[in-house]
Amino acid sequence: MSRTVLLVYAQPEPTSLTRGLVDAAIDALTLQGHAVLQSDLYGMRWKAVLDADDFPDRADAKRLSFIAESGHAYANGSQPPDVAEEQRKLLAADAVIFLFPLWWYGMPAILKGWFERVFAYGFGYGYRGEGNRLRYGDGLLKGKRALLATTTGGGELDFGPRGINGPLKELLFPVTHGCLFYPGMDVLPTHAIYGVNRLGGEEIERQLDIWRQRLAGLFDEAPIPFRRQNGGDYPDGHQLAEHVAPDAEGISAHVAPPLGYAPRPLAEETAEQ
Repeated sequence: MSRTVLLVYAQPEPTSLTRGLVDAAIDALTLQGHAVLQSDLYGMRWKAVLDADDFPDRADAKRLSFIAESGHAYANGSQPPDVAEEQRKLLAADAVIFLFPLWWYGMPAILKGWFERVFAYGFGYGYRGEGNRLRYGDGLLKGKRALLATTTGGGELDFGPRGINGPLKELLFPVTHGCLFYPGMDVLPTHAIYGVNRLGGEEIERQLDIWRQRLAGLFDEAPIPFRRQNGGDYPDGHQLAEHVAPDAEGISAHVAPPLGYAPRPLAEETAEQ
């Protein structure tokens, strides 16, 4: 089945591995029969700062309320053309892949600015005027798939469960859970290539092959099992119920165990120690 995939990427150097991942994705997805849309943020000279210039037709000329002005511009068709075009691409896409180097433990600023400007009130949040009711598993982008593909200068051990940089999945939780799951997207586990500054040509080609193989299952792979706000785990829409993951807190509490998972009985664990 032919689908549409949007590639949003933030890396200005055309010879970088990130851009190599972009080129490999275009080739692999096209060979699968998919249509590929692109947003080359540096090539587009994307405006990364959300400010008053984004709202030339103000609802309130005296005070800049970003939520109010964002909702007003989106509802009245007065958004900047570049923002409206990115929203059009998102709505047309069945899956979105974000490709970027990890800079200072997160996305490059230009990509963060893409989210801030494109995810307007009524589009990325505040869906249907329902405030916080339709979020984290519900929203305008529900049913679309999302995947982060990042490259790091640090080695894999640095980003492991006990690595000095912190686990990569936790560093990127604000993106996977916040930016992507919040408006309803099904988020796949992050694809990462570590220690890129020390990779030789042969290893780079191997990593590109692994990436192509990953993309072959883009529409079949199971997403991260984030807990849906309206799935029963958050009775008040804000906090997990006491019986849900009672021994967990922080990021891990908001990810459900895999299907079929059952914790071992305490007696069994004790006997093995």
